[in-house]
Amino acid sequence: MSSALEQRLGQHLTLSFAERDALQWLERRERHFAAGEVVVREGETFDLLHVVASGWLHGSVKLPDGARQILRFYFVGDVTTTFSIAWGYSAATLTAVSACTLYELPRQLLGRLFQEHPRLGAMLFGISASEQVAMADRLTSVGRTDGQTRVATLLLDIYSRLRVVDQLTGSAFELPLTQQDLGDAVGLTKEHVNRSLRALENTGLLERDGKMIRISDVEALAELVGFKDRYGHVATDWLPPTANRSDLNQRATAAQ
Repeated sequence: MSSALEQRLGQHLTLSFAERDALQWLERRERHFAAGEVVVREGETFDLLHVVASGWLHGSVKLPDGARQILRFYFVGDVTTTFSIAWGYSAATLTAVSACTLYELPRQLLGRLFQEHPRLGAMLFGISASEQVAMADRLTSVGRTDGQTRVATLLLDIYSRLRVVDQLTGSAFELPLTQQDLGDAVGLTKEHVNRSLRALENTGLLERDGKMIRISDVEALAELVGFKDRYGHVATDWLPPTANRSDLNQRATAAQ
């Protein structure tokens, strides 16, 4: 069975046996979290990353007035809390949105992956860069647009992510988020989120049935709100070559 990271990176690269083995080796320490459970809190001493094997999570920060700002959502194959890797403490609170399974990944092991498999490290960097641009797009939407556009941009962002990480087909997906969650992600009250969702339904471009969301015309909605899909393609022509077995043996000998 493929690892979560193997599936994610394998969408962009043809992975070697050594690379697949290295990714599977990272996913050994498995933990399960219930919906609503906090994995790590903002400000806590922190020396672990997590690879998402199943479920949804979000990273959030507490604002001075006690409110919450959700920075981003995490899905299968994502490496969480990379925003904390530079400091040794968590820059945000990581919370399970739904029941989820995570693999614990000490920072040192990620460093070892970069050393022994530079192509994988570069690919992870490229994916992270694309996600940072997508986050910047969403923050621009929050700061410069109305409620309807903010909510539509977030839903399109989630839809685009799911197409990559869950191989979503069609234009319908389950959204295990409350209107409060949506509001905390786009800077709106839940009442404003509700009005924005109804306005989007009135356009005929969005349908809701309980937790199911269907975007009836993805291209039309994206054009309406100026959304750009940053996830579908990540350039690989700049990556270093695959490390061969003799390279790895030499590095292992040098490290001893």
